[in-house]
Amino acid sequence: MEFSTIWLFVISAAALIIIPGPAVFYIMARSIEQGKKAGLVSALGVSLGGSVHVLAGAIGVSAILMTSATAFTIVKYLGAAYLIYLGCKTLFSTSDRKTPENTQAPRKKLGKIFYQSALVEVMNPKTALFFLAFFPQFISPSVGSVTVQFLLLGTIFVTLAIICDGLYAVLAASIGKRMLGSKVSSKVQNRITGYFYIVLGVFSAFASPSKT
Repeated sequence: MEFSTIWLFVISAAALIIIPGPAVFYIMARSIEQGKKAGLVSALGVSLGGSVHVLAGAIGVSAILMTSATAFTIVKYLGAAYLIYLGCKTLFSTSDRKTPENTQAPRKKLGKIFYQSALVEVMNPKTALFFLAFFPQFISPSVGSVTVQFLLLGTIFVTLAIICDGLYAVLAASIGKRMLGSKVSSKVQNRITGYFYIVLGVFSAFASPSKT
């Protein structure tokens, strides 16, 4: 793969990644809910989920998935249902955080947050659709192995996404801190986070193979 092609891909990918999408809003919701560390861990989890799609796309599994309407529908609705579940769980949380000392409880373990974030991204077929639609534009079979080129582009994309998502996580965490300290603000936090998850779930449910 030529160096100029790689740079063109980096510029194009960076422009797309900077624009907030469902994954970014998910990460921001986590940061607002539990702080910067949780947001950064969510970003890492999402990147792992994205890496799974990259690997799947490289070996052709994603292509098979996208040709099966049944498989697409199953994965799509499972992912959407999980997001809506997280949203409802947050909205109807009975935790009462009246004082600043209690604003950190209850806190989800970072390992669980990482697992949930990775699962949400793995179960998002739209990510696979995007990779399959975007990456081939920069791949040339005459240059070398298509699989190797796909993996290279995927690695670059995921790396850029981690950096950008991490910055969004830090930004959202700073917003979350300003909302802490009162019963009213904690309720607002739960509502913002919960509605974020539910909206993402609804969008995922209406994803179609023709969209990227």
